[in-house]
This record gives sequence, C-alpha cells and structure tokens, in this order.
Amino acid sequence: MSFYRYHVFFCLNRREDGSLCCWQHGAETLFEYAKNRLKSLGLSGPGKIRINRAGCFDRCNEGPLLVIYPEAVWYTYIDEQDIDEIIETHLIGGKIVERLKV
Repeated sequence: MSFYRYHVFFCLNRREDGSLCCWQHGAETLFEYAKNRLKSLGLSGPGKIRINRAGCFDRCNEGPLLVIYPEAVWYTYIDEQDIDEIIETHLIGGKIVERLKV
C-alpha cells in the first residue's frame, strides 16, 4: 500500500522570461486553495491525500496543470470550482473528471 491514497502535484513553474507557464494562470493561488480545502475536509496526511509543489511538466500550452497519482491522471483547471470538482469527484468519489482531463 502506498503511503498516500492520492498524491497530487501542481506545476508551479514561473518562467522569468515571461513565456507561458502555469504560474501565469494562478497556479500558486489554486495550489494553496486545494491544500487548505483538503485540510478543512480532514483529507490530508498519511493514508489520505498529499498536495505537493512541482516544477515544470513541459506541457505549458495545456496549463495550468496538476497530476494525480497513482493513476497518473492529468488535469487542467481555471478556478476554485474546478479544484472543488476534482476534489469531490476524483479524490473523494474515485471518478475521473473527464471535462478537465488533458
């Protein structure tokens, strides 16, 4: 058994040259939102869900991006409602959110 049921990685890369990156799409703010939301739901920690920062995924044109393991499902998102849907549908319900999958 894995240490975490789900491990979620958010690309938080920031390109200093101004080229397209997840940071420009509010990834940092939504990363913090997801982390706080899981804590408030009592879903973070060993045996549960871990939210982590990640560097560039080299898929900048699809961003912002996050990936959930162990399934290796990639999602894009725009706002808190998308993050809530990923939490409720995938992380709690175990079903892939097809409309956000990349």
